Amino acid sequence: MGTRVTRCTMARDSIPTLDLREYTDGDEGSREAFVEKMGEALEDIGFFALTGHGIPLDDIGRAYEVSETFFNMDDATKMRWNQSSNQRGYVPFGVEHAKDNPAPDLKEFWQTGRTLPEDHPLKSEYATNIWPTEDCPEFGPAVDGLYIQMEELSRTLLEVCSRYLGKGPNWLPDMAVDGNTILRILHYPALGDDVPDGAVRSAQHEDINFITLLVGASAAGLEVMDHDGGWIAVEGNHEHIIVDSGDMLQNLTNGLFKAVTHRVVNPPDANSDRYSMPMFTHPRDDVDLTPRPEFIERTGGKALYPSITAGEFLRQRLIEIGLIDDD
Repeated sequence: MGTRVTRCTMARDSIPTLDLREYTDGDEGSREAFVEKMGEALEDIGFFALTGHGIPLDDIGRAYEVSETFFNMDDATKMRWNQSSNQRGYVPFGVEHAKDNPAPDLKEFWQTGRTLPEDHPLKSEYATNIWPTEDCPEFGPAVDGLYIQMEELSRTLLEVCSRYLGKGPNWLPDMAVDGNTILRILHYPALGDDVPDGAVRSAQHEDINFITLLVGASAAGLEVMDHDGGWIAVEGNHEHIIVDSGDMLQNLTNGLFKAVTHRVVNPPDANSDRYSMPMFTHPRDDVDLTPRPEFIERTGGKALYPSITAGEFLRQRLIEIGLIDDD
């Protein structure tokens, strides 16, 4: 893409909405327009809502159905599938917290990653997926099927990012081939009256990874911080996928793409629960996230972020949010 004029930013009451069909089905002019609009969204507010993404709503609905079945099981049953230190399986309520907030997030969740063949060179680097087959046999096929579709979509979006940054279309997608990409199934239970001081469903934070794809949540609550420090409520829409850029992409581009603070607030009705399914698209652990010189030049001429690999970056953040021990 060519040289751009710096845009004036102002407060808003919503995030942009983009239609991916402009890129996947459009002519070259439509494709270029989509690249520009998506890049500008990530450079400005760091978030947008995506329509026309091609993932069948029935597949999304099925994944939510089996997830609700699993999370409605008793705690002892769910804990049989706890491998939280491996980024796989069940993570119980109140374990994770935001980087700078010691109060636990009011959520429980399931994590799954990529399935690699036994002879794959990275097989030993990633934990093996586990599935609650005995307790919920439909869970694995529904969730893993959604993982495959969402990862394919993430590759298309990384291609668009690459083009906006003036790189070849495979620049970012190639970094994410066989990356440590995680799909989380999040359950925010009904709160009742016993909520710890300072605890919210998900305290304000930025995502760790390259980009996040969030399948439309079952209820409202997601809020994005605007330029003026105010909060934009992201309206729930089951046909949208919410996309945001994370810390790793911010590091690589020296802040050209923004990792924007967001949160999930507690609902007015303490008796309601909420489900959501974010995919955190990661590069491989060996990918160098050092800010590239061309992006340093475009962001003021000084490196604002460290030289670090994706694996080192991820480990540091997982320690900070309480998912692994510092040993």
